[in-house]
Amino acid sequence: MQFKTLLTLGRVSNLPTVWMNAVAATALTMASSGTEFSVGQMLAVLLGLSCLYAGGMSFNDYCDRHWDSHHQPFRPIPSGKASVRSVLIISLALFFAGLVFLAQSAASFAAAIGLLSLIIAYDILHKQFASSVFLMAATRFGVYIVAAFAISPSPPVSIFVLGGVQATYTLLVTVVARFENRLEAGFRFPLIPWMIAGMGIVDALALSWLLSPQWLIAGVVATLATRFAQCYVRGD
Repeated sequence: MQFKTLLTLGRVSNLPTVWMNAVAATALTMASSGTEFSVGQMLAVLLGLSCLYAGGMSFNDYCDRHWDSHHQPFRPIPSGKASVRSVLIISLALFFAGLVFLAQSAASFAAAIGLLSLIIAYDILHKQFASSVFLMAATRFGVYIVAAFAISPSPPVSIFVLGGVQATYTLLVTVVARFENRLEAGFRFPLIPWMIAGMGIVDALALSWLLSPQWLIAGVVATLATRFAQCYVRGD
């Protein structure tokens, strides 16, 4: 399997948005609890969430392999770039690695189990039930919860508020994407990729208001990094 196929399976171009979510949750939790910053702890959280995200996207391809063969034949499995067995193994390995990295405390591990359950449920059900979009939004909300619990057993209310805002934004992206799919030629402007990349800006605006305006720089960097990566690896 080629390296780019692995990147495509995991939709790694969107990872900067996950990292920005985790950093935002960490910054707010530390500011509230007075916890000191730990580079090792932060790296473990970022790696753990990255593994769960990439594993979830890979498992999504595994679950959608039959649908993709008719509607998206360019995907790794129907195009023959990846075997069904290898995609399943990769997904399970990433899930396991993610849980290991996030087992920093009983609270963070429990939150990670909850997030993984949402990811698996969404991957299995999203082609059967339109309402499964709420599961997808819940997974984005779960990123904040996992990151916060890795820092403190008592996350501040701002974590739940920001997570809710980002979950709502995720639903908005889904609604716009479904509208675009109904159009014969789609949008002339790559609106959906930019909306996904813009998740970093959502976090930055919250952090600039609650902590410091300098966080806007981080949001812009995360957004541009996501959009740049999407030009090489598809994020959908």
